[in-house]
Amino acid sequence: MNNVYVQLGGNLGNRKGFLEKACELISEHIGTVVKKSMIYESTPWGVDNQGYFLNQVLLIKTRFNPFKLLDKILEIEKIMGRIRLEKWGERIIDIDVLFYDGIILETETLCIPHSHISKRRFVLKPMNDIASEYLHPKLNQTITELLEKCLDDEKVELYEE
Repeated sequence: MNNVYVQLGGNLGNRKGFLEKACELISEHIGTVVKKSMIYESTPWGVDNQGYFLNQVLLIKTRFNPFKLLDKILEIEKIMGRIRLEKWGERIIDIDVLFYDGIILETETLCIPHSHISKRRFVLKPMNDIASEYLHPKLNQTITELLEKCLDDEKVELYEE
């Protein structure tokens, strides 16, 4: 089984409900959810004039290779009603592969580890909840070290209903 870290995020509708539904669909279609971070609320990254996001990181055990995993993730986003209109646009759900068994993979359709991890506090904070000592395979730094050095000053706070 492969160990995969994914980030869930969304800023439309019932944000918490959509994270829960994505987690449920991941369990049904991809593999076992082993760990879940706390849920964080964050300002939109890279754009203005959008609602705040809820974000969560999951550790999943799956038998799928990275490309089949991506296919399954895109299926789940489609099932949930995600429509891709613009880069970094508002969305019901976004599921990003952060890490996959410590491999480095760079293709037109898939980049592992995710290329923006070290620049995004909204990824590093929840990742730090469940894997603070995880070593980024390209940067050779732990998640805690990356979080301490992160220059992103966008708001990222624990979500309280």
